[in-house]
Amino acid sequence: MGMMQEFKQFAMRGNVIDLAVGVIIGAAFSKIVDSLVQDIIMPPIGKLIGGLDFANYYLPLNNQDPNLPLAEAKKLGAVLAYGNFLTILLNFLILAFVIFQMVRLVQKARHRLEEPAKPAEPAPAAEEVVLLREIRDALKK
Repeated sequence: MGMMQEFKQFAMRGNVIDLAVGVIIGAAFSKIVDSLVQDIIMPPIGKLIGGLDFANYYLPLNNQDPNLPLAEAKKLGAVLAYGNFLTILLNFLILAFVIFQMVRLVQKARHRLEEPAKPAEPAPAAEEVVLLREIRDALKK
């Protein structure tokens, strides 16, 4: 039963739960970015280039008909699917930029929290202390 207790302690630590939440949110965010790239960004680019779905751009390597959809061309042999690669690359760049911005904001927030507090100005001396110093200085003269 000792190993189960250790596992329970490990799983209930805040870091493990935070990591699980981060992975779930990351997967959902990845789907949003995929949709953004495939449904919003790439169709206008494909329209400008030639009117086809950009992900279907490829170079046939086994003498396939270049007018076939990518899935059909792959069934007939090897293809160089550069359009699909560029779509995935754009997904990655968007995700990397967003994650970079998030990490940057977290670092700024941590830096602000970790700044050492400015030392407070010393409190003015009590009136008796000031009078005693004056008396001392007068006696020295």
